[in-house]
Amino acid sequence: MAGGGGGGGGRASAQRRAALAALITLLLLASLAFLLSATGTASAPNSAPFRLAAIRRHAEDHAAVLAAYAAQARKLSAASASQTESFLSISGHLSSLSSRISLSTVALLEKETRGQIKRARALAGAAKEAFDTQSKIQKLSDTVFAVDQQLLRARRAGLLNSRIAAGSTPKSLHCLVMRLLEARLANASAIPDDPPVPPPQFTDPALYHYAIFSDNVLAVSVVVASAARAAAEPARHVFHVVTAPMYLPAFRVWFARRPPPLGTHVQLLAVSDFPFLNASASPVIRQIEDGNRDVPLLDYLRFYLPEMFPALRRVVLLEDDVVVQRDLAGLWRVDLGGKVNAALETCFGGFRRYGKHINFSDPAVQERFNPRACAWSYGLNVFDLQAWRRDQCTQRFHQLMEMNENGTLWDPASVLPAGLMTFYGSTRPLDKSWHVMGLGYNPHIRPEDIKGAAVIHFNGNMKPWLDVAFNQYKHLWTKYVDTEMEFLTLCNFGL
Repeated sequence: MAGGGGGGGGRASAQRRAALAALITLLLLASLAFLLSATGTASAPNSAPFRLAAIRRHAEDHAAVLAAYAAQARKLSAASASQTESFLSISGHLSSLSSRISLSTVALLEKETRGQIKRARALAGAAKEAFDTQSKIQKLSDTVFAVDQQLLRARRAGLLNSRIAAGSTPKSLHCLVMRLLEARLANASAIPDDPPVPPPQFTDPALYHYAIFSDNVLAVSVVVASAARAAAEPARHVFHVVTAPMYLPAFRVWFARRPPPLGTHVQLLAVSDFPFLNASASPVIRQIEDGNRDVPLLDYLRFYLPEMFPALRRVVLLEDDVVVQRDLAGLWRVDLGGKVNAALETCFGGFRRYGKHINFSDPAVQERFNPRACAWSYGLNVFDLQAWRRDQCTQRFHQLMEMNENGTLWDPASVLPAGLMTFYGSTRPLDKSWHVMGLGYNPHIRPEDIKGAAVIHFNGNMKPWLDVAFNQYKHLWTKYVDTEMEFLTLCNFGL
């Protein structure tokens, strides 16, 4: 009995040990299952790499942004030193987090990473305004470089007249543009852009409107100043100046520092301000984009006056090498007799007739034009925009540009032949007292003719801002130059 009882107790003890072992095993399995379920997201082969890659990419992107901000912040004043330290600190944290991220640490680092990213966003947002200004300055720096490169290409391509290149145009005018752009860089906030809504004077057809297409800021300033001083009512005269986009900042600086005199109005525009000027609508733009460097865009923009200024009825076109000596308000009372254009005729004897400017060996030219027809000049032109629209002169110009795609009808570098053909039969002679020409090539113009002219024109190579200008005429131009503009002395104009 005793032995039997002892055997029974041993069997019971063994059973209890087996049950305990089984229970422990179940608990271990349950714990392992719980741990696996808790970390399943981190260890799941299908989702962890994508989640890991997304977090790493997110951290690296923000680290790169702050590193870029740090590079810019170093260039700011000493007052921004603390901001620089913040940029570098957070950027370093994010870079460190990125390098430490692995499959086993995603759950631990995710919260810390998101916190650093949140701080990075807040810091970048606070700095955005300052770096937007830096971006504007960088764009202006790019403009300075573009101007310099354009002038260099012009010299290499032989586009600058050799005689002009020997004078002061490339150096002095280029220097002036650079100085004006540097002034814009130094104090960009002091040079306002055009208001979003143009002043009503710019579109009021009851005022006297002029168009000038030029990249010569000094010459344009003389045209405006001379016209304003000669006007009986300067505040009724509005000048629309159109230039290339790269020169527009320089024009803005000049007229911000030297506002138009006597209440005269000046609107500064770039080619890019006219969306309709594109390759699909304009053969001029298309030919230039196709590589025709002989077509000077600013010169040919005059053929789009009605589209540029749809609210206006009459516009006077002025070249940038003229000086105004008498009030031009009377041009708005000149009777054009239904014609589109009024201009100074230049023919006498056999000189300067249509045959001199256009290739009459082409049958299309022979059929449409008379080689003995009297030519006229640009420099001072009165355009009736209503008659222009009525006669569809812009469409006629487009047809001529298409016909001259290969430069067989006229030299595309000269805009006058295109005007002679576009306004053939639609031009009225302008009285000679309005416009005297030749001050840039003829040293023998009668003084009484110059004195009595409303506008004197320095057409020719001897421009008044060049060292080669005629001494007997130069003072007629320089007396309207704002010599208090310090950049003129710095750029050695010798005025």
